Amino acid sequence: MRRSARVWLGLLLCVALPAVAAVPFWGAKQSSPIDTSPATLKPGEWVWGGDDKNAGPMAVIVSLTEQRAYVYRNGILMAWTTVSTGKAGHETPTGVFTILQKDRDHRSSLYNSAPMPYQQRLTWDGIALHAGGLPGYPESHGCVHLPSAFAEKLFGASNMGMTVVVAEEGSAPVSLVHPGALSPIDPTTGKDVDIPLLEDGRAWRWEPGRAPDGPLSIVLSRSDRILFVYRNGTEVGRTRITLNSPTPRTGTHAYIVAAGYVPPAIGTVTAQSPMPAWITIGVPGREDEAGAALPTEEINQVVIPDGFKAQVLPFVQPGTVLVATDASVVPQTTGAHVQVIDSDPPEK
Repeated sequence: MRRSARVWLGLLLCVALPAVAAVPFWGAKQSSPIDTSPATLKPGEWVWGGDDKNAGPMAVIVSLTEQRAYVYRNGILMAWTTVSTGKAGHETPTGVFTILQKDRDHRSSLYNSAPMPYQQRLTWDGIALHAGGLPGYPESHGCVHLPSAFAEKLFGASNMGMTVVVAEEGSAPVSLVHPGALSPIDPTTGKDVDIPLLEDGRAWRWEPGRAPDGPLSIVLSRSDRILFVYRNGTEVGRTRITLNSPTPRTGTHAYIVAAGYVPPAIGTVTAQSPMPAWITIGVPGREDEAGAALPTEEINQVVIPDGFKAQVLPFVQPGTVLVATDASVVPQTTGAHVQVIDSDPPEK
């Protein structure tokens, strides 16, 4: 074929084939620090505390009222983000959904092949979670727009059948419209789990039969002076604790059990219940702490009843996560809510 003919053929092909729109990048590229309150996030900002698929079932709550989404693993809040939902005439439906389909590189069949990366389908008629524009108010055609980097992490962490609850003030319980910061949720329904407080005079409660198997997650609330244990999304125990330091460590910190145990001189241990070795997770805003051993002084700050410790320690395995926070967990207490994470930090 002559050169001029090849040039004309190339031009004809360029005219005949529709242009494929480039995929934009929406929102912040990096997570905000772990102690960032959802209410202070600007459009496009998000927090991802870290995740491990082996840490238990995942669920997502989307608040149309707040224009935010909350991600739970094993019943504990681990990530939160700003979103943009359906505008007037294209409102995002409320209700309980499950992920029906996942498509990393999806393009719209309704809107000129518009890119919808990291799509997770909620309905067969076009409603989905995916990366998209985030102007700070509802502007989609019904889908839930997420920041691109957050959508990628959620896509990689979630599974088919994951529960997604979409709630709006006036049509859903207040606890779903404004999720409690540390309150555990049922991963199958997205509803808050109502666990009674410890009765007067009772130091601790341990009920492993409520969740016979699955990974443990532990939350220590300095405000409540209570340590909570969850297994597979269900609370299986809680105990009162004492902080014996006049200046306890503050802020949100997370730790994961490594192989081995700490020396018997650290903490109260016995041959039957040795204390596991905890290392620090580098949560957003505290990346420089990653890999460091849990400081001895912090171990000694917390006094846990020996009876409760003896019950729980046999279930603590490498990979178990502990989150220590200043925030309140139980709804009966007051104070500013601070979100926490549930497992391993994201890979860079």
